[in-house]
Amino acid sequence: MDQNKRPRAEAWFRYADDLGIGPYYLDRAAGATPDFSGAPSFALGSVGASDEMASPAPTSSPAVAAAAVPKRAPDPAPPVIQRAAGVSLFESADRIEGDTLERIRTDITPTCTRCKLHKARKQIVFGVGNPKAQLVFVGEGPGRDEDEQGEPFVGRAGKLLTQMIEAMSLKREDVYICNVVKCRPPENRLPEKDEIATCSPYLMRQLGVISPKVICCLGACSAQTLLDTTQGISRFRGEWFDYRGAKLIATYHPAYLLRNPAAKGEVWKDLQKVMAHLGLQPAKKPRSV
Repeated sequence: MDQNKRPRAEAWFRYADDLGIGPYYLDRAAGATPDFSGAPSFALGSVGASDEMASPAPTSSPAVAAAAVPKRAPDPAPPVIQRAAGVSLFESADRIEGDTLERIRTDITPTCTRCKLHKARKQIVFGVGNPKAQLVFVGEGPGRDEDEQGEPFVGRAGKLLTQMIEAMSLKREDVYICNVVKCRPPENRLPEKDEIATCSPYLMRQLGVISPKVICCLGACSAQTLLDTTQGISRFRGEWFDYRGAKLIATYHPAYLLRNPAAKGEVWKDLQKVMAHLGLQPAKKPRSV
């Protein structure tokens, strides 16, 4: 075996063993406008450090192979996605028959020690929202507020995400929100390669159970993980991808918008694409009193 592939393969088999399904996989072959003019506005508040994790477009952000890059939906002059080296851990990972979100939560357990992130976390942040949602938002990892409350996107960036969702004529309880890793990385750093390899199988299972129509990746880490690439998010942000029966689109993380309000217009364009695909109309602005 290529030594570059060994850590990922070992992480997957350890995960499978924890679930008691290790033997099942032994013979599996790997398969192949800044001011929001004319649109609902969501308030940004003061610009500053965020309790959420985010990275606009890191060219060297840690990434791990997570699923075969799906074929891009036809569009004019599509950007080229360069895949991460090595075989994806999840190309051979079939959906578990009868899987449920509750079962996944139980498999993680409140005392998970599978990666080093458990050393500083207060609690596991699993996910929240409609288990049959048509739209799933995937972030990077919990921040300080999320670690305190046990729910994803509840800090300042989370409040902004709620405003974004409401601008789409939806409520938080209409969608599902989760992260690539379930424990807070120290100092809100990006998850590292081995942490993603260990924890992202749970994300894959969550997406498999929910089976949404659209997956919206918030930030580079989640997009790189699901698209199996090391390219920065600016190279493919706002483009559609086919992903395991769903449509996937990546946009900037809400925390990035807190620091860079000028990017609101680009994110709104991305959200408009999601709304068009789901048959949604922008929320009407309330009349002035």
